[in-house]
Amino acid sequence: MVDPATASRLQFAVTTIVHIIFPVMSMGLAPFLVYFTWKDIRTGAPLYERLRRFWTKIFAVSFAVGTVTGLVLEFEFGTNFAAFSTAAGELFGGPLAVEGMMAFMLEATFLGIFVFGRERVGDKLYFVSSLMVGLGTWLSAVWILVANSWMQTPRGFEVARESGQLTILLTDPIAAYANPRFPWMFVHMQNAAVLSVALFMAGVAAYHVYRRHHLGVVDGGNLDDRFWRATLKIALVALIISAPLQVLHGDAYARHVFETQPQKFAAMEAVWETDSYVPEYIFAFPTSIDDLLNPRAKEIFGIGIPGGASWLASGGNPQAEITGLNEFEGSPPVAIVFWSFRAMVALGFWFMLLAFWAGYRWWSGELYEDRLLHKALMASSVLGIVGVELGWIVTEVGRQPWVIQGVMKTTEGVSPGLTGAEATLTLAGFVGGYLVLLSLYTYIIGRLVRRGPAEREEAERDQAPSPAPTGAGDDD
Repeated sequence: MVDPATASRLQFAVTTIVHIIFPVMSMGLAPFLVYFTWKDIRTGAPLYERLRRFWTKIFAVSFAVGTVTGLVLEFEFGTNFAAFSTAAGELFGGPLAVEGMMAFMLEATFLGIFVFGRERVGDKLYFVSSLMVGLGTWLSAVWILVANSWMQTPRGFEVARESGQLTILLTDPIAAYANPRFPWMFVHMQNAAVLSVALFMAGVAAYHVYRRHHLGVVDGGNLDDRFWRATLKIALVALIISAPLQVLHGDAYARHVFETQPQKFAAMEAVWETDSYVPEYIFAFPTSIDDLLNPRAKEIFGIGIPGGASWLASGGNPQAEITGLNEFEGSPPVAIVFWSFRAMVALGFWFMLLAFWAGYRWWSGELYEDRLLHKALMASSVLGIVGVELGWIVTEVGRQPWVIQGVMKTTEGVSPGLTGAEATLTLAGFVGGYLVLLSLYTYIIGRLVRRGPAEREEAERDQAPSPAPTGAGDDD
C-alpha cells in the first residue's frame, strides 16, 4: 500500500502531466487564430477562412478537455492537500478564484461567438471575439502562474498559529502576487506554448506536404496543397522566432533559479558538495542503472564543459561557487531533476537547429523538396509538449521536499484524514481515467489532422467559378 503523501503526489503529477497538454495547445493556438481571423476579415481569401476554421476545431477540442481536467486539479487541493489549502488558502485561493471568475469566463463567453458566430455577427465583433478568447486564455495562465510562482518564491506573507493550526496570512498583495519568479515563469511558459504549437502545426503540415510531394497523394486538390504550404510557412515563422528566444531566456532563467532556489539548481546539476568550477554536462548518457538513478557518481558518458555550471549560475564566472545539496534540509529526487533538465535543454537546442534548418531550406527555395526535413518536422511535432512536461518536472520536483519553498513541506500539506488505501485507490482510478481521456483526445485530433481542412466536395465547391449574376440569361 502506498502512503497517502506519495500516492497524492503521484496522483497530482499524473493529472498535471495530462492536463498541461490542453492549455499548451489552446494558449499556443490563440495568437495564430487571431492572425487567421484578421487576415480572413481583411482579405476575404478562402485560404485564411479555411485556416481559421480548421485550427479553431483543434482549439475548441483542447479547450473543452482542458476545462474538465483543470477542474479536477482544483478539487484535488481539497481532497488530497486539504492541510495546504487550509493553511495557504488566503494567498493561493485568490489567484485561482480570479482565474475562474475573470479569465475563464471571458474566454468561455466569447468562445461561443468565435466558434459559431461567424455568419451571425459583424466583422468587428467577430474579430473582438477572437481577441477576447486569446486574452482569456493567456489571462488564465497569468493567475495560475501567479499562484505557482508564489509557491516557488513566497513573498508578502507572515506565518501564524491559530488553535495550533499553521496559517499563512497575506500581508502585502503586491509583493506576493508580483513575486520575483512570476515574470520568468510567464515568459518561459507562454513562449513554450507558442513554440509547441508551431512545432505541431509544422509537423502536421510537413506530413501532408510529404504525402503530396513524395508519395503522390493528392486528396483535396490544389486548394489543400496551398493550405498545407501556408500552414508550414506560418508555423516556421513562429518557430524561427520562438525557438532561439526559448534557449536565450532559459539561460537567464537558470541564473534566476540559482539566486532564488539554490537547492533546486544544485539538483539540476547533481552537486552534493559545495564546490566551484563545477562542470556543465551538456550531453550525458548513463552507462548503467546505477548511473541513471545516481548521477551523483558523475561516472556517466557525456561531454562536460569545465566550469560550465558555475558559469551558468553566475552569468559568466567559471569559478563561481555552487552550494551543494548536503547544505540544505532534505533534497529532491535528484536523478529525476538532473535528467529532466538535460533532456529539456537538449530539446531546446534541437528546436533551434530545426528552425534554422527549415529557415535555410525556405530561403534556398527547397522547403517542399527536403524529405529529411519533412521527416524531422513530423518526428518533432509533439516534442514541444514533451519539453514543456520536462520543464514542469524540473520546476515542481526540484522544489521538493517543499510545497511552499522554505515554509511548508509537501508531507505537511497532505489531507490529515486521508488513508493510504483511499489515496492508492483514487490514484489507480485517475491513471485509468486520464489514459482513456488522453486516448480519446489523441484519436479526435488525429482524425481531424488526417481529414484536413475540408472534405473533397468542399474543396471542389470552393474552387468552382462563381455563378453568373442574376439577370444574365442565355441570350446575353
